[in-house]
Amino acid sequence: MGAELNAASVRAAAAEIADPQCAVDLARFFQVRPGGYGEGDEFLGLRVPQQRAIAKRFRGIGADEVVALLDSPVHEHRLIALFLLRGEFERALRPRSGPDWDEAAGWVGLYLDAVRRGRVNNWDLVDSSADSVLGEYCRRRGDIDVILAHAADGDLWRRRVGIIATFAHIKHADASVLLSVAPLVRDDPRDLIQKAFGWMLREIGKRVDEQTLLAYLEENAARMGRTALSYAIEHRTPEERAHFRALR
Repeated sequence: MGAELNAASVRAAAAEIADPQCAVDLARFFQVRPGGYGEGDEFLGLRVPQQRAIAKRFRGIGADEVVALLDSPVHEHRLIALFLLRGEFERALRPRSGPDWDEAAGWVGLYLDAVRRGRVNNWDLVDSSADSVLGEYCRRRGDIDVILAHAADGDLWRRRVGIIATFAHIKHADASVLLSVAPLVRDDPRDLIQKAFGWMLREIGKRVDEQTLLAYLEENAARMGRTALSYAIEHRTPEERAHFRALR
């Protein structure tokens, strides 16, 4: 008999493969120290492939159980919850009869509530969910207002959600959403915002159009933070990198 589809069973599955030494390493990596961006987080010591495997075992879990996992103080419980949420959202978009928009909207609403309540509160949690859930929903519905609202929010994680959500559009050769987000985030000095913004700019050059990236950099490199610029030009030629750095 398979495990019951509930939060308690997910927690038990995670506990079975917990690795205390790995937990120490992850806590250091995700800066759980006082003043770190992950302050107060708890870790069991699971690697991402292990968490994905657990999520696969519990496909079909209910929304209330996902919320229970998102409310856990344990980092891995929340990441597994986001993998589960993403899976259920994606299934809602591809039934044979066409997307079930009511169900999809329900999962997106659950996600946005978790973001608002501070349960999607580290870079890996954001990056594993923002574009594949919020970004993809907005792309398909043709409405980016919620992305712009998150990018304009001063909260670190909500702003990063707004930036990373644009990746769904970039993957479909649309740079316009990130370019709309850019004025809202360009001057944010926080490292995790700088990295996210520079990463998405780099992806424009890779997946959309090099000239769009280069034109943006010509106009904005002088005002960009060093970290965002470094990420954005990582794959450019040495001559291009020197040129854009000289504009600062």
